[in-house]
Amino acid sequence: MSLTVQKPGLLSTFQDEGRAGFQHQGIPAAGAMDARAHRLANVLAGNTADEATLEITLMGPVLRFEAPACIALAGADLGATLDGEPLPLLRPLVVRAGAVLAFGAPQTGTRAYLAVHGGFALDPVMGSFSTYLRSGFGGFQGRALARGDRVGFRHALTDEPARLDALARELWDLRIYLPATLRALQRPAVRFLPGLHWDEFNQASRHAFAEGEYRISAQSDRMGYRLDGPTLAMTAPRQILSEATSFGTVQVPAGGQPIVLMADRQTTGGYPKLAQIAAVDLPVLAQFAPGQTLRFAPIALDEAQQLDAARAQAFAALEAALAPLRAQLAGHVLAAEKDSA
Repeated sequence: MSLTVQKPGLLSTFQDEGRAGFQHQGIPAAGAMDARAHRLANVLAGNTADEATLEITLMGPVLRFEAPACIALAGADLGATLDGEPLPLLRPLVVRAGAVLAFGAPQTGTRAYLAVHGGFALDPVMGSFSTYLRSGFGGFQGRALARGDRVGFRHALTDEPARLDALARELWDLRIYLPATLRALQRPAVRFLPGLHWDEFNQASRHAFAEGEYRISAQSDRMGYRLDGPTLAMTAPRQILSEATSFGTVQVPAGGQPIVLMADRQTTGGYPKLAQIAAVDLPVLAQFAPGQTLRFAPIALDEAQQLDAARAQAFAALEAALAPLRAQLAGHVLAAEKDSA
């Protein structure tokens, strides 16, 4: 009931929806960079959204399954293969004991998410499975995967070949419809709302942010994307008290180059807040890599809220439609226990 890490990849960490309720104590939320892909992988594997997925960044790992499992992969196309054959995204699939999941050259996007039916056998820290690398807690031993790691599964699928073959056929024949709001669509610009201090920036800066082009700096990571592009300035610079930060907040330090706060953001910050990335476009932004260029475009609050609500409704409809999948998988689960290996 486990998988073995034969090669760790560039950065492979377990993430969930984040560590809620502790930011007032200085503990970042962390969680999946692309929450849409994280949830999709879980739903397609018959899980709830709060199970951990393995967030795989650019250069993926090589993983050997030591027991049968049902998996689903969502997010970036990182050239995944199973025993050397291309592995389709956005489908529940059966893997047998001894199968090897590997990744080749990235095709589109930056981050892929691997879910296993029943979830990985991890211990929650403050109610979350998310890995927070800077403090070394959560996920698997508070770190990225390393060669030789063995990660257990919470549930074990039947190991009878005939039943596995039947389950594999049933899952392959399953028709899954994904509406556009749940797909990883490319956008010409990432949409934003004016931030708390938007009106305090001069007109040239507001125009430059909304119309200019920015490159994601090499000094970007899960904590924040540093952007290189038009310099931004306030009409009358002033000291600002530190206040709470959010995923997608665009801060502007004294140097005038903006920073977009991401999943591992600090809990508070004192830089002016120029903008807030619309929640519906945070998954789009999460799939950008250092060195890529991007543009921003304004969006009205009402439209942003409607798009967010439409995505929530689409997920609810998908989860309801996949009730037969969950029933099929439940009939093939042998046990619900942690791997003691």
